Amino acid sequence: MNTAHTLDVRAHINGRKMSRYQWLLLVLCFLIITTDGMDVAIMGFLAPAIIGEWGISRAAFGVVMSAAPIGLAIGALLIGPLSDRYGRKKLLMGAVAWFGTFSILCALANDVYTLSLLRFLTGLGLGAAMPNTTTLLSEYVPEKSRSTLLAIMFTGFNLGSALVGFGAAALLPDHGWRTVLVAGGAIPLVCLPFYLWLIPESVRFMVVKKYPAERIARTLRRVCGSDVTHQTSFTISEPAVQGGQPARALLSPSYRSITLSLWSTYFMGLLVIYLLSGWLPTMIKDAGQSIERAANITALFQLGGTVGALVVGYLMDRFTPNKVIASAYIGGAAFILFLSSGTVESSTFAMFVLFAGFCMSGAQTGLNAFAPSCYPTAVRATGVSWMQGMGRFGSIFGSFAGGLLLSMGWGFSAVIAILAIPATIAAISIISSRIAPRTVAA
Repeated sequence: MNTAHTLDVRAHINGRKMSRYQWLLLVLCFLIITTDGMDVAIMGFLAPAIIGEWGISRAAFGVVMSAAPIGLAIGALLIGPLSDRYGRKKLLMGAVAWFGTFSILCALANDVYTLSLLRFLTGLGLGAAMPNTTTLLSEYVPEKSRSTLLAIMFTGFNLGSALVGFGAAALLPDHGWRTVLVAGGAIPLVCLPFYLWLIPESVRFMVVKKYPAERIARTLRRVCGSDVTHQTSFTISEPAVQGGQPARALLSPSYRSITLSLWSTYFMGLLVIYLLSGWLPTMIKDAGQSIERAANITALFQLGGTVGALVVGYLMDRFTPNKVIASAYIGGAAFILFLSSGTVESSTFAMFVLFAGFCMSGAQTGLNAFAPSCYPTAVRATGVSWMQGMGRFGSIFGSFAGGLLLSMGWGFSAVIAILAIPATIAAISIISSRIAPRTVAA
């Protein structure tokens, strides 16, 4: 072919079928998100065992439950601008190593304060990993199937959250909660060498940062199977971002509406998900059920979310994305009300948990898949990570509020029913915003 020409990297990726390496990259990102989901959700399944062993109140353990979400928020807010400046891969690899190491160290804690600090430090890595993984994969897949592919990746989070529930149910009776933490941290560290070897830097990031053409061409050949050489000039067809600070661009007139919408929707969604997944095992156990049954029923919430993510992602690629996401949040509010109207012993309880997870986690995953399309390459990592960072304050509030409400004597039905309100607000927020054009970014 004639190598003396200009190649639009975005159009090039969009115009080709997924290569085997792009599918491999999806699998690798799926694995990262799976281990991220395991370590994010792990403390909810361990809460009854730790509270019982240490003899502490639920309100006191709420500090532990809130520590990781605080770290997640700070980690996400810090990582975005750094990723847009230094690259996706370096910071992603550092994040995986960080949260795996500190998850293992959590097993050494002997009091609430130490465990809270270690969970906060674990959260920094967890908060940095997810937005980088999202951004990296979004920049390597065709736009026409981006929502579906990102949703597939994010099913790893729900699957990881469910697997750690089943793992906790299996390990807790005979091995204790410390073994569960060690296992949760060891898995990402074992996988890290393979990530370092196989995951490439974002080629779109390299074009924006004017990396040598030879490196860009080599990466395209490796990942996409492209027949390009270093004599090619590489560009990206997307609007330029004014100013040197990515964070400022998020609240510029061009992006302010969608940015605020993403922040508020993510906040409300995570408030619901964290309170449910974090405190549902304890509430079920308080109702007289075994800790194994509590863990298994709560895991159904995550399994429902896994299927919901695939359905929502598929529909987003075929219909207006924000309307699909809003519909899922409304469905979540409805099933939460159904859940609050029953009892733990009822035959429909587990089914309502499953469908609540289908809608709520499906919508939340859809939001993660939607966010990268709202920003250009130069600020994409910042846009995605700040949405997740700002939204994480919802998870902090949900984690703490659950323990506080239970300590105040709120009943199971009341705690669950009130969650229908933020689920509805999330739907209104994402549907009422002026959505940035789908052509803004890839």
